[in-house]
Amino acid sequence: MDVINYEVIIIGGSYAGLSAAMALGRSLRSVLIIDSGLPCNRQTPHSHNFLTQDGKTPKEISKVAKQQLEQYNTIKFHSGLAVRGIKTEDGFEITCQTGEIFTAKKLIFATGVKDKMPDIPGFTECWGISVIHCPYCHGYEVKGEVMGILANGDFAAHYAQLIHHWTKDLTIFTNGKSTLTPDQTAKIKKHNIQIIEKEINFLYHENGHVQHIAFKDQSTVSLKAIYSRPDFEQHCKIPEMLGCELTEQGFLKVDMFQITNVPNVFACGDNTSPMRSVANAVATGNMTGVVVNNTMIEEEF
Repeated sequence: MDVINYEVIIIGGSYAGLSAAMALGRSLRSVLIIDSGLPCNRQTPHSHNFLTQDGKTPKEISKVAKQQLEQYNTIKFHSGLAVRGIKTEDGFEITCQTGEIFTAKKLIFATGVKDKMPDIPGFTECWGISVIHCPYCHGYEVKGEVMGILANGDFAAHYAQLIHHWTKDLTIFTNGKSTLTPDQTAKIKKHNIQIIEKEINFLYHENGHVQHIAFKDQSTVSLKAIYSRPDFEQHCKIPEMLGCELTEQGFLKVDMFQITNVPNVFACGDNTSPMRSVANAVATGNMTGVVVNNTMIEEEF
């Protein structure tokens, strides 16, 4: 199989990757975007808090972005899953699951993160629709509604403080014994936020829209939306294969210019930041594309 060479390979073709590609395409760089087509927000019905795109579907935004990138003839797309990356004498070699091999001088990882769904029936089906993680992205649409927080300990305390601004009808579901501190519990109850420690059996929903939480003692609580922050892992393991460091929180460690600790490897978007929003992904992608091009110019001049 022939090996095709590019100046830059971008792994991940969602908002951060597409944004980086635009900056590079406009800089006359040969770029390959490798994308497996499984963005984290694929179930989310609408995207918000992104100027000029508020209320559009994630797929709609991506479609327009790709159409605009197709105007730059140095940008190419490959549908597939990158599974292996190695350092070579001239740069990097990336192998896809179906065997294709591509090489490049620079790598950009815009691979996002993979959410690890809790073992609660109905949670996965509701994720991104009525089980949500960010009030800035989705809070306005459910403002003033009956809402829950599915979390415990510090996460529950943080969410209670944050979500209380969007609704006064709020309950924390710890799904077992509360690990909130006495001070946290007192502050939460002071704001009339109930804490329920019952174990959850399942989430009853209709097409991803939660109707009520069913507990193992057969009782239920009706609500409109649930805030939750499940654990995550890096969607792509190649950066770690190449020696990229992770932060304590599990994000790829980058500096203010989206540069990793591995020379000529850059990262942007959700895999580098807890600020999981389309706007932030686009911004960090744009920065990365500019920095990569500037790095190449300095090497060439």
